[in-house]
Amino acid sequence: MEDVAKFFFGISGNVIALFLFLSPVPTFWRIIRNKSTEEFSGVPYNMTLLNCLLSAWYGLPFVSPNNVLVSTINGVGAAIETVYVVIFLVFASSRKARLRTLGLASAVAAVFAVVALVSMLALHGPARKLLAGLAMTVFSICMYASPLSIMRMVIKTKSVEYMPFLLSLAVFLCGTSWFIYGLLGHDLFVTIPNGCGSVLGAAQLILYAVYWNNKGNAAAGAGKMQGDDVEMSVDGRNNKVADGDDSGARESKKAGKMVSQV
Repeated sequence: MEDVAKFFFGISGNVIALFLFLSPVPTFWRIIRNKSTEEFSGVPYNMTLLNCLLSAWYGLPFVSPNNVLVSTINGVGAAIETVYVVIFLVFASSRKARLRTLGLASAVAAVFAVVALVSMLALHGPARKLLAGLAMTVFSICMYASPLSIMRMVIKTKSVEYMPFLLSLAVFLCGTSWFIYGLLGHDLFVTIPNGCGSVLGAAQLILYAVYWNNKGNAAAGAGKMQGDDVEMSVDGRNNKVADGDDSGARESKKAGKMVSQV
């Protein structure tokens, strides 16, 4: 019965995570259509790519037995995020942006290569699982923590305009599904980061419940928040303006750069 429940939560986690991975598609359609990344940041997609690669590696049978569902969705996620990064490289708005994205992608490849090679060639059994699990846990927590800046914006502006409800709900459900999956499998490396994701997703939903009536006050406050801490937040605002007209796009860039996480 426990194995059946674990399989169920693993499948649900796969489905919800796939939704999260595909949520930036409108943003990338806009980038391709305009042939420019404009002010969007490629940082979150590189970080998510690294997390997917490490998680897919951890779930492989010779690293962590009985975690194949972890590998399946993160393997798909790695492929999707790779496409996003390539689009950023092709349509970079400036040479500086292209070099930055290329540098990040190279760093992602280097970190993954080091973890994979060391765990394969130098470690065996529990030690291999420990290294891969620690690496996965660290970057999974970083990925889940990326919306902290958008949560700060919500509190500061008292508006949920830049924190879409469906994405917040998906983050909560995804974290919760994998948290329960980890509990049932007695795997702390799955339980801990996804427990953090579940808590942060719940916090986003609580903020949404508190401020859902206020959606018009965010533009002024958003302009005050600069830098990568805004860039590392969820892709909600980007998705919202992706299908709008050009004037809406210009207003969104003034408001701030919102880029997704999974």
